[in-house]
Amino acid sequence: MTERLITSDACVAEGAEWLARREARFAHALAQTGPLPLRLKPDGFGQLLSAIVSQQVSVASARAIWSRLETAGAVTPETVLQHGPDGLRELGLSRQKARYACALAEAGIDYAALRTAPTETVVKTLTAVTGIGVWTAEIYAMFSLGRADVFAPGDLALQESARLLFDLPDRPKDKALRAMAQDWSPWRSVAARALWAYYHVAKDREGIA
Repeated sequence: MTERLITSDACVAEGAEWLARREARFAHALAQTGPLPLRLKPDGFGQLLSAIVSQQVSVASARAIWSRLETAGAVTPETVLQHGPDGLRELGLSRQKARYACALAEAGIDYAALRTAPTETVVKTLTAVTGIGVWTAEIYAMFSLGRADVFAPGDLALQESARLLFDLPDRPKDKALRAMAQDWSPWRSVAARALWAYYHVAKDREGIA
């Protein structure tokens, strides 16, 4: 694999400098956000199970359910399958999420192999699992695998931030934002970090106003 990896704050800074030179609006955004966060996470089954748990619930609810799963030991493929859908529901998962968790456990994904697989293969492998969408797969590639050139155009905060930063009349949809992000290659993951950071700056400013 020849894809660039983000492994340190220095990598993020290098990408930010490249973006600022290429696009004046990123330079404007970065002047307001300051240094961008590294945000790397572990990879593997547990990270994707956590993503399923977090779907469409508050952060507090997701943490509470995850805590119950950890206490019960239901955070590996083997133990998830031992609990089964009914056992997972007793721990707080909805019927649908319990099904997703079991599907992930049954998928037999080689997580070590994903570390060196092309991003397209990573996304294809993960989205083949019921309950794992493109957004989750791209976020996994970005933060758990440290890929430098991944974007998640389906993310609403990225769409809104792009609208604000680039002074667009409407929030760009997935396809349009994916096309825009082509210009930010090979540092699309850093562009995403910049847009997320700018989103918070812009929203804080609106709140103060």
